[in-house]
Amino acid sequence: MTTEVTVADNPTVQVTGKQATGKHVTHGSTPSNGPRILALLNQKGGVGKTTTTVNLGAALVRRGKRVLLIDLDPQAHLTLHVGVDPDSVEHTVYDLLTRPELGAGEVVQTISEQMSLLPAEVNLAGVETELATLAAVGKAQRILADKVGLMLAGQADGGAVSSAAPDAQSLAPHSYDFVLIDCPPSLGLLTINALALANEVLVPMQAHFLALQGLSKLLETVSLVKRSVNPRLLVTGIIPCMFEGQTVLAGEVMADLKTFFDAARSMDVPWRNAVVLEPAVRRNIKLAECPSFGKTIFDYAPDSNGAKDYLALAEALLGMEEGKATSEGPALTTATIA
Repeated sequence: MTTEVTVADNPTVQVTGKQATGKHVTHGSTPSNGPRILALLNQKGGVGKTTTTVNLGAALVRRGKRVLLIDLDPQAHLTLHVGVDPDSVEHTVYDLLTRPELGAGEVVQTISEQMSLLPAEVNLAGVETELATLAAVGKAQRILADKVGLMLAGQADGGAVSSAAPDAQSLAPHSYDFVLIDCPPSLGLLTINALALANEVLVPMQAHFLALQGLSKLLETVSLVKRSVNPRLLVTGIIPCMFEGQTVLAGEVMADLKTFFDAARSMDVPWRNAVVLEPAVRRNIKLAECPSFGKTIFDYAPDSNGAKDYLALAEALLGMEEGKATSEGPALTTATIA
């Protein structure tokens, strides 16, 4: 089984804009003592992105961390998963992206003492059309990074900086340890906004051959965003989801992924230090059931394999060091998954 992964300079997704300048926190920047910001990304749907975002966040909470979840999927499944009705909230991420005067702090919903949410709604599906003019001049790709970055830096409402506003770096950091972003199953404007804010990328995926085929386009997008918008962006690793370890195919795909990442160790690419996180998240019916009750796996079935796997994943993530790769992007890299 051989898949060639080519990371080129011109993926079809449009990323336009200049690097962040000025003293305030924008474009993926947070203070050095700020939270780890992870975008959970895969352009293929149904691979476990939302399930992982919610339950990894809940596992981190159980390890004493404060977590902000950001739902960027117009389906609003993450929002529903944590028991929030998108129609019942005053503001959502859609409003945050389309209303310049609205700050991130005005959109945040409290889920528990240690978990908060920026909720989504179906209107997010039209945001690319509504922001097309701004996107054409490079001003729509960083809205989320600007507003959430300011909130994380400590500005009360996370709104736009005025000339009279204090330096955001001088404000007390917002008290989140982790920010987890549930990206939509596409590589469009919403995903670019997520990558402009994030420090790291996690890729939930199933151990299927076709999943390897989509990895090249995903890595192209990450590489381009790193060069043009967010130089801090790194790929932390792959999260195998719905894993069936008893199958030959699953073992082959896992081995192929590890070989691919090992081959990138000497390359100047954002995934040079990426790993396949283990243990994998096993297929578990309780993980499929808990969203219908608006609960995390720890509230719904705390003794299930799903709960055990996400706790182990949280431990693995906490044990990893953020920020190992270089800040310069590659030109053209060809690697082979063999």
